[in-house]
Amino acid sequence: MTKAVISVDATVNVNDAAKMMEDAKVGAIIVMENNRPIGIITDRDFAVKIVAHAYPITTPVKTIMSTPLIGISPEESIWHVADLMYAKGVRKIPVIEQDRVIGIITATDLVNKFAVSTEEDLKNMYFQSIAKIFVQPHYV
Repeated sequence: MTKAVISVDATVNVNDAAKMMEDAKVGAIIVMENNRPIGIITDRDFAVKIVAHAYPITTPVKTIMSTPLIGISPEESIWHVADLMYAKGVRKIPVIEQDRVIGIITATDLVNKFAVSTEEDLKNMYFQSIAKIFVQPHYV
């Protein structure tokens, strides 16, 4: 996971949030309300939601954030994270511990990890995937 995570209050406008993302060179910001993470804004949210709805740059980030926030605990396995990303159709998942975001895992992080995986790691991943196919109910 990447430990450097940017967060903003839900009332911050999308223009200020975009500037923060550009300055920090990150692709996502966690949205906070009452010091609790409630959503996430990704570069895709800016590209699609703001343009599609013609929102002004003064729109609060809460309007375009993705919610509910899909997070994981720091104890989760990399395989679980990959499965969750696939199942939920997301590319970034915050790591949350006691209502506090302590990091973020991106699809790029997973690709980089898999790129340096050992043959044993890949065998384990393969067998876990095969086991899921036989455990899940199938509908014809």
